[in-house]
Amino acid sequence: MKVYQTKEIRNVALVGSAKTGKTTLAESMLFESGLLKRRGTVEDKNTASDYREIEFEREASVFSTVLNTEYNNCKLNFIDTPGFEDFIGEVVSALKVCDTALMLINAQNGVEVGTEVTWRYINRDEKPAVFAINQMEHEKANFEESVRQLKQQFGNKIVTAQYPVNEGLGFDTVIDVLKMKMYKFQADSGKAEISDIPDAEKSKAEELRNEIVEAAAESDEQLMENFFENGTLTDEELSKGIKLGVINRSMFPVFCVSAKNNQGPSRLMEFITESLPSPDEVGSTKTDKGEELKYDPTQPTVAFVFKTAIEAHLGEISFFKVCQGQITEAIDLINSNTNSKERLSQLFSIAGKNREKIDKVMPGDIAATIKLKSTFTDNTLTSTKNQGVKVEPIKFPEPKFRVAVKAKNTADEEKLMTVLKEMNNIDPTLKYEQSKELKQLILSGQGEMHLNITKWMIENLNKIPIEYYAPKIQYRETITKSAKADYRHKKQSGGSGQFGEVYMMIEPYVEGKPDQKEYTIRNQDSHDLPWGGKLVFNNCIVGGAIDTRFMPAILKGIMEKMEEGPLTGSYARDIIVSIYDGKMHPVDSNEVSFKLAGRNAFSQAFKNAGPKILEPIYDVEVLVPEENMGDVMTDLQGRRAIIMGMDSEGNYQKIRAKVPLAEMNRYSTTLSSISSGRATYGMKFAEYQQVPMDVQEKLLKEYEQEQQKVEE
Repeated sequence: MKVYQTKEIRNVALVGSAKTGKTTLAESMLFESGLLKRRGTVEDKNTASDYREIEFEREASVFSTVLNTEYNNCKLNFIDTPGFEDFIGEVVSALKVCDTALMLINAQNGVEVGTEVTWRYINRDEKPAVFAINQMEHEKANFEESVRQLKQQFGNKIVTAQYPVNEGLGFDTVIDVLKMKMYKFQADSGKAEISDIPDAEKSKAEELRNEIVEAAAESDEQLMENFFENGTLTDEELSKGIKLGVINRSMFPVFCVSAKNNQGPSRLMEFITESLPSPDEVGSTKTDKGEELKYDPTQPTVAFVFKTAIEAHLGEISFFKVCQGQITEAIDLINSNTNSKERLSQLFSIAGKNREKIDKVMPGDIAATIKLKSTFTDNTLTSTKNQGVKVEPIKFPEPKFRVAVKAKNTADEEKLMTVLKEMNNIDPTLKYEQSKELKQLILSGQGEMHLNITKWMIENLNKIPIEYYAPKIQYRETITKSAKADYRHKKQSGGSGQFGEVYMMIEPYVEGKPDQKEYTIRNQDSHDLPWGGKLVFNNCIVGGAIDTRFMPAILKGIMEKMEEGPLTGSYARDIIVSIYDGKMHPVDSNEVSFKLAGRNAFSQAFKNAGPKILEPIYDVEVLVPEENMGDVMTDLQGRRAIIMGMDSEGNYQKIRAKVPLAEMNRYSTTLSSISSGRATYGMKFAEYQQVPMDVQEKLLKEYEQEQQKVEE
């Protein structure tokens, strides 16, 4: 493959809901470009994109796949992404490095929830976008309805570039409004007979072309003036206006294809090379400090690693985009995230499972290298002149499904942790934590399917049998009123003994609350707790009843008990402790004695201070079709949700609610069942709130039973 310059490169993310045909379209485009000698199918498990064992089993994409080919004197880099929302991290990373999104729409279903979800990220990243309505050969294909839904959802920026003459069974003909020609495709060959538009279609074609001409004119002041003067644009002006309109997102052209029958992909690729932007035409990549990196081969090198994978016979492979400068084989670069040196010993141009060695990668291009020592997804590689520069990181979505996981064989526990670390390096949306608080290994991801795929990979590829079980909830304990308690620790064994006596008062901490007046505060320490909340520790001792040197020991005893709260063993928070009296022994008093006295006095006072259990509350947003609204609302209310509001988004309703985390277990499965997979949701931690009394009593009883089992 020749070395392509920035102007000759097109980076396109293939996105859309599941079953829209992204992988099939990618296969057809690679075939049309001549890279593939025959087209594979998802059903036959022989496509360039879906070549991994898990994808064979599911007959669907699980990972994004980098593909490249040459067409019309351009290098086309496609990233075929999964359609299921559980793998949205693959979509987000692809959009990070691609300059345009090609959104596929299923002609039978129109705009789906997956379309909505992906569009949010396209909008967030301000990416140009083109739509392709696929599966036009299906008997239930409805192009007009799909376009209507697109306009309803995304506005009048949607413009029709092509429309079908005979959609449904027997589909083979389209009117191309940009070329003002009719394309009649031969079955499976991809070739088309191009002819003039029939009289019966001229009126419709001219009307749609006028819409595109007006949209193109609006993209540039000079074009607008020409349009007003002449009433139209020349072909050259129209081409320029379309490109500008796509770049500034003032228009989103719509095409129609049958990827399965290879009808339309070649014309789509022609449009990509002629009208979609090269990397330098859509602005520059930004650093984490907001500085711009130019796609300039003469500048010091900066490359961004957007994907890491494990490939058979190659090991770890790192996919990167050159944001500035150029990369040659055997170049030494610095990882700005780890400050480690990396040698890119080999460079590859990747087309799924097909790899071609290359010698040079120019700015804006996408390539891969292997066996980097400590470089993973979201890392930046730079030359020494740019050392420390970091590309703005990928904004991955927060996890919304969690399980506790453990190896079935305890001997595999350490190996499991190593595997999870490797998997997190590959997929940053998959997170794990060895929770000291819950005494569980918690695995979090985007949904139940995401974690089920993870389990399959651990068991089948790494040969570690594991099991999932319900995770505990990170409750918190606090108090609602003040209380006093005292405790004497006395122990005599042989010569020296142990003695310490502590009197304390505890009260709830509230921001801005004035100090208590009952006892004079000699010294005050405020501690921000690692798990949230505060502990305020007041020394109110007068007359030397307790030596100052024992105060840290008392505080340590209190902190130990706050780490394992008196009610359920959960962390305690937001408490003010005032030590106002006590006793010492000239010989037997020591730090251990006062630590134990402080710990036990705190535990007694806590139980008399109106103790309450707090639970984590999450802000939840559910995007649901209108017809499923009632069932979703009923289910949320059954989960102790407080509905905060509702908004319309096209054909969908967005429900905003506050829901206890304890009630969100397996919610994605329930929501999918209620809506036939059409609804989606997101969640983010909001705050801690008191649990209802009946829930508190249940938790106390469960903890008591657990403690009894431990003692037995």
